Amino acid sequence: MYLDTSSGRISYKTFGDRKAKALVFIHGFPFDKSMWDKQGELLSPDHFVVTFDLRGHGESDVGNGQYLVEFIVDDVINTMEHLHLDKACVCGLSIGGYTALRAVEREPARFSGLILCNTKSTGDTNAAKLNRANQIKKILTGQKSQFAEEMAKSLFAPETLDNNPQIVDKITSIMKSTHERALTGTLIALAARMDMTESLSKITIPTLIITGDRDKVATAADAEIMKSRIPNSRFVLVHGAGHLSNLENPGEFNSAMVKFLGEHDL
Repeated sequence: MYLDTSSGRISYKTFGDRKAKALVFIHGFPFDKSMWDKQGELLSPDHFVVTFDLRGHGESDVGNGQYLVEFIVDDVINTMEHLHLDKACVCGLSIGGYTALRAVEREPARFSGLILCNTKSTGDTNAAKLNRANQIKKILTGQKSQFAEEMAKSLFAPETLDNNPQIVDKITSIMKSTHERALTGTLIALAARMDMTESLSKITIPTLIITGDRDKVATAADAEIMKSRIPNSRFVLVHGAGHLSNLENPGEFNSAMVKFLGEHDL
């Protein structure tokens, strides 16, 4: 299914009954909405689950490649309006988490709960920005496959790389198939994102923070910063998982999410 916007079509998928409690998932970079399929199927008996492809990812239009996190927030809001969702719990991983934080800050009345996965509230350091620049240079010089393979090594826990080649190959394939303009545009969006740390104390909705114990991108220390500042938030560390905890250890991830949703009637 598609939503037409001024910047191109957004591809989305739904699970469950439209009349049930709504839950919107935002995937990480540079993946697509399929990374949430198992969660959509799991939650569909009691929830109306929405997943969508970020601009230039999956089946969404690439457009001009001028992306910002703020524009992704627009896509979240537009998708909710298109589906007539007055309120939803929002779950985001990595850049999806940055987007979810900004969406809740921008339009708090639209959201009933917040799940932050493998993400952080801080902006890029100078070193991180330089790394993004080097990644862009690599992509622009025809080394997209090398970029994807190197990124996969940094994303997954060693246990996943050794024992779950199927999911590693799937994610690497998705990264390799993503348009160069989408990759470079999103890398710029990541480098330019806002630091959301000062706004964390203003979050009043139930919040679950999840990260992998092997995540080198959004560490347990980053999660602890968010937990210490978001009132009444909960932090769950998923074992044997890197930056894609919902795929690397779905048992622990799903258990934490289902428990959170049930306790807060989300």
